[in-house]
Amino acid sequence: MSDQGPFKKSISLLDLILIGLGAIFGSAWLFAVSNVASKAGPIGSFSWIIGGVIVLLIGFVYAELGAALPRTGGILRYPVYSHGPLVGYLISFITIVAYTSLISIEVTAVRQYVAYWFPGLTKSGSDSPTIAGWLLQFALLCLFFLLNYWSVKAFTKSNIIISIFKYFVPLTIITVLAFHFKSGNFSVEGFAPFGFQGVQGAISTGGVMFAYLGLHPIVSVAGEVKNPQRNIPIALIVCIVLAAIIYTLLQVLFIGAIPTDILSNGWPKIAQEFSLPFKDIAVALGLGWLATIVVLDAIISPGGNGNIFMNTTSRLVYAWSRTGTLFNVFSRVNEKTGIPRPSLWLSFGMAVFWTLPFPSWNALVNVCSVALILSYAIAPISSAAFRINAKHLHKPFTLKGMNIIAPLSFIFATYIVYWSGWKTISWLIGSQLLMFIIYLLFSKYVPKKDVSLAQQIKSSWWLIVYYVMMLLISYIGSFGGGKGILSNPWDLIIIAVGALAIYFWAKHSGLPNAIIDNDDEDLAGDENPELKGPTV
Repeated sequence: MSDQGPFKKSISLLDLILIGLGAIFGSAWLFAVSNVASKAGPIGSFSWIIGGVIVLLIGFVYAELGAALPRTGGILRYPVYSHGPLVGYLISFITIVAYTSLISIEVTAVRQYVAYWFPGLTKSGSDSPTIAGWLLQFALLCLFFLLNYWSVKAFTKSNIIISIFKYFVPLTIITVLAFHFKSGNFSVEGFAPFGFQGVQGAISTGGVMFAYLGLHPIVSVAGEVKNPQRNIPIALIVCIVLAAIIYTLLQVLFIGAIPTDILSNGWPKIAQEFSLPFKDIAVALGLGWLATIVVLDAIISPGGNGNIFMNTTSRLVYAWSRTGTLFNVFSRVNEKTGIPRPSLWLSFGMAVFWTLPFPSWNALVNVCSVALILSYAIAPISSAAFRINAKHLHKPFTLKGMNIIAPLSFIFATYIVYWSGWKTISWLIGSQLLMFIIYLLFSKYVPKKDVSLAQQIKSSWWLIVYYVMMLLISYIGSFGGGKGILSNPWDLIIIAVGALAIYFWAKHSGLPNAIIDNDDEDLAGDENPELKGPTV
């Protein structure tokens, strides 16, 4: 085994699009529509459009970053390049926690649907697994591990096979439910029974943002993509636009196909009535054949996602190690296969761990969604900072209107964090502040060769203030368990102003000169030697 073997350039544009769409169409489409309907009612259909626009804005930023810096695990390396190891360490921690738990969420979703045929996999009266159910989850994790352990080609080929069935079923559901559509369902209990707060809740905690997780896998494998400058922007934009269209159609048709008499119980009961939404609605409409297909897809789709996230997480662990704030062993890449096998082992172990304390699909969806949004939010910050400390960085894809899109995407990401509620924010951001303290306590061992500790702290204060701001506003705000001292819309206005101020602070708090490694490929050419900086 080589300590630093090269990654193989074997992922095509089609592979990349299928990876992105595959990551988006996993367990979320099988569970989220009933959650959205319960939280927002019919107006919840717009939550998919709003969420799609927000993710598309962030996707544009990633398109520019991914084309200019096609790095494996790039989403964790960009903040290191722009703001130093400390910021990269904080973002890495929260992203790895989210992604390793995502793998377990997908296998848990498979087990919950398989229990439709084999009830012995789930404990009676709960979503918790029995011993047999947990063993099924463990077997799936082992399968994903092996598919990713062998080679990149084994991973991409298995993903293509899975994808054929994954995309066929949602399109079939859209077609069938269109014949059972009842427009009266959109007004029988009110079009917006919970107002805009319902839409906010649907976006952050109803599964909408959890569904739009295709960005990270696309950027994380950038170092293994053929012609990344062309293929990464195309794949990002295609995946987000198609996903927004399909998810909105699924939500509208689900609401329209619900038997009207069931709506007399009110929208909050929909999530209970349709805990497995498309299977349950197929049964309610007497379409047993459709219910069978849905259950089959409910096994394949989350399974395919678990495979994708296992691949993505190993690249993210590798990237974290490359920044110098995780043990060096995880930066090793097998020379023959191009697989970061030590990172894959760690990803597998943590995924197994998460199946133990969190038994149901809903248990971690909220936390994972917000954790990933916090990691998404760093992209516009890094991109803006590069315009100051890496002015000569070659950009094959240049984002027009970046001065508007970047701050907007950061504000919208901040809204989603706020909408998750005090309980989630206090847990996630509290852990981030704890990790900051740990970093300072063990400062003797952190990387300081290329960036002094004083500069690292100076370039990270904006992030700490951002966390404290979110804790304070969430606590006194009017959403998701807040004290209600700060009423709506003043809470949203203050968040927008605060996020905008922090964006510009962060933009100008980057390192004096970006530290961009060149181990994956020559980025800037010989004419820009200043960008061939020290390895982070």
